[in-house]
Amino acid sequence: MRRTVFTGGLVFDGTGTDPFPGEVVVEDGRVTRVTHGWSQAPGEQDDILVDCTGNTVMPGLIEAHSHLTFPSAVGHIDPGFNPPVDVSFFRRGVTPADHLARAERNARILLDAGFTTAYSAGSLTADSVEVELRERIRSGAVPGPRLRAGSFERDNNPLHHGAVSVETGPPAVRSFIAEQAALGFDNVKFLLSNDDVFTPGGSQQTQYSTEEVRAAQEQAAESGVWLNCHAQSAEAVKLAARHGFRAVYHCTYADEEALDLLESRKDDDLYVAPAVGIVYANVYEGEEFGITREVAERMGQPQCLETMAELYPQMRRRGIPVLPGGDYGFPNNPIGRNARDLDLFVRVFGYTPAAALSAATMLGGRIMGMGDELGLLAPGYLADLLVVRGNPVQDVTLLEDRDNLLAIVQEGRFHKADPALKLAGTHTAA
Repeated sequence: MRRTVFTGGLVFDGTGTDPFPGEVVVEDGRVTRVTHGWSQAPGEQDDILVDCTGNTVMPGLIEAHSHLTFPSAVGHIDPGFNPPVDVSFFRRGVTPADHLARAERNARILLDAGFTTAYSAGSLTADSVEVELRERIRSGAVPGPRLRAGSFERDNNPLHHGAVSVETGPPAVRSFIAEQAALGFDNVKFLLSNDDVFTPGGSQQTQYSTEEVRAAQEQAAESGVWLNCHAQSAEAVKLAARHGFRAVYHCTYADEEALDLLESRKDDDLYVAPAVGIVYANVYEGEEFGITREVAERMGQPQCLETMAELYPQMRRRGIPVLPGGDYGFPNNPIGRNARDLDLFVRVFGYTPAAALSAATMLGGRIMGMGDELGLLAPGYLADLLVVRGNPVQDVTLLEDRDNLLAIVQEGRFHKADPALKLAGTHTAA
């Protein structure tokens, strides 16, 4: 099979170290070699040479909090799904076929934004659209990021927001997980806490008992699925950390004990994603869609952002794996703007650009359960990579402009190859 050689530019390998002048060699869908410097030795006669002069080669981005069934994406804004201001979307009688078409569109948009992989934080509705989407992407029927499909979020509150009514207690929790696993979902989502966006003071309402969460842990192991949760209250975070949840979203009001528990599992397949993107958008970018400053304050968003800015640097110092992924899919935070989370990690949480990029690549491979073959540029890893105009470690916002993504590659196949890149049929500088 022909080799593809990316040469002449910088290489950011995903580990968080500084980019270096080097080459990345791809063959049969995987990286076979990464070198420091540019060799002058002749290559194979039929090598494809990609001249990356002035650009950076890096791993494909990984979205850790994806909602591909949410309605709004760049170029396709839908103000009808904008809780609590407007939820008219649910009164339109949208069919599963409509949801699938929208999810396929969103998957293409997310891939176009440089995200070659997505870990789902949950489906919008109770149907199995994400399962079908995952299979259609896997088969090559539609373009999109490699996907772990997530169920809709199970609410345990009788006053819950728009979901079907559910029974409470450990047997009901077990039944829900078994049903979602039978439908083919990879991840099952629980609203362990409520949220201020849904009801005043909701972020401090923990909605599950220890017995229910223990039952979830046991059934998930039996059914072979991973557990995700929306956890705002400190108690909800503690429940998640104690009972094997893999993706813990938000964690906004984690106290010292909760942080200690998260830290105790930092090497044990627990990952945190704050979803800072939607909070920032609600505070600063929602007025066009009815989220004025007054509404944002009723939703608790300014306090949430302020608390996150204090909390997440502590998590970083403790070594807790924190990943970008900002709840994209709302009208003021549409799918396709996901790379903005990297800049928010830098500006709001104090990350270096290199650390933010490593969180979106190396840590992304780990949350997917593919840390030994995804998220780094290293021999044997899947050839998911980007060629970025300039150096994103100097300016992480470069990734927010799709024109700067000169190449998007999935498992060695070009999803995008900008004409600005010089591709030659014969490699003369391997």
